[in-house]
Amino acid sequence: MKRIDFENHFSSEAWVDAMLANTEGYPRLVREPSGTLRMFYMAEAGIPFPEPLRDLGDGRIEAMDEAGVDTAVLSLTAPGAEPFESTVGTRVAKTTNDVLAEAVDKHPDRFKGFASLCPRDTDAAVKELERCVKELGFVGWNTHSNFGDSYLDEKRFWPLLGKAEELNVPIFIHPTVSLIPQFRTYGIGLAGASFGFGAETAMVMMRLIISGAFDAFPNLKIILGHYGEGLPFMVDRVSRPYHHGHRLADPAIAPELRTSPDECLKRNLFVDTSGNHSAVVFSGAKSVLGIEKMVLGTDYPYESMKACVEFLETQPMTASEKEQLYGGTASSLGVVA
Repeated sequence: MKRIDFENHFSSEAWVDAMLANTEGYPRLVREPSGTLRMFYMAEAGIPFPEPLRDLGDGRIEAMDEAGVDTAVLSLTAPGAEPFESTVGTRVAKTTNDVLAEAVDKHPDRFKGFASLCPRDTDAAVKELERCVKELGFVGWNTHSNFGDSYLDEKRFWPLLGKAEELNVPIFIHPTVSLIPQFRTYGIGLAGASFGFGAETAMVMMRLIISGAFDAFPNLKIILGHYGEGLPFMVDRVSRPYHHGHRLADPAIAPELRTSPDECLKRNLFVDTSGNHSAVVFSGAKSVLGIEKMVLGTDYPYESMKACVEFLETQPMTASEKEQLYGGTASSLGVVA
């Protein structure tokens, strides 16, 4: 039984250099006098840069072996190439994709790739996604909960949704520091991984639904980490007004949906197992979505691959359910290890 990890992050030198050059706004990388890199999500919240992000070779494979992970689908760490202005972001994305392709070619049985894109130049991003899938053999696009000043549901980005559907590859939406100012009131404690990261990412999925994106692209596949950022537990709540006939009267604000939010969540959403070692959460996601909509995800190196797998091995699953979680759903998403 092979285990395929859908949430395994890395960095490229092109991305590090661009982040260091970004001296205005957040998030940003800062090199301290000692030479240590520190990531600042906001002015008062600097965390050490995880050095394993730089490793696309033996060290990462050793950590995978220790955890019993056979294949890692690698993605550029947050905030990705999205916050940069279009020329820089497009260059960083393409260079990063080429670096990742080299690592995948060197270790084809151990690594797969998610594309990095700069959606600000949508035409270039569409072409780059096609290159990444058709020429580099990547298995999807890893993007983030915001693009510095915008969200994925905006119509200018819909050509990317259409291209992902056409190519039959998933979009993994990963958290980054939120645009929502109220999350920043109490610093990273509220705005970060404990709440703000996931809350904004869940909102992005709901924005996609309410925008009508899944009526336009019914076969689009979205992956959210951390058991869907709470959305499996809100399936009834987010859909109740629609089933009660409540609609917005002004079609200029939001379209009349042909597919209700609960139907979109059950049809278009896949979730991974990262960053939440709760038996109740695992059971709830499996109950609502089904094991066929779940994949292994560890959030390495921000979380431990080994601890994640050890937790999952304690959960009540049949042999066929384990096969589905660790590799079966991956196969249905086109990720063949």
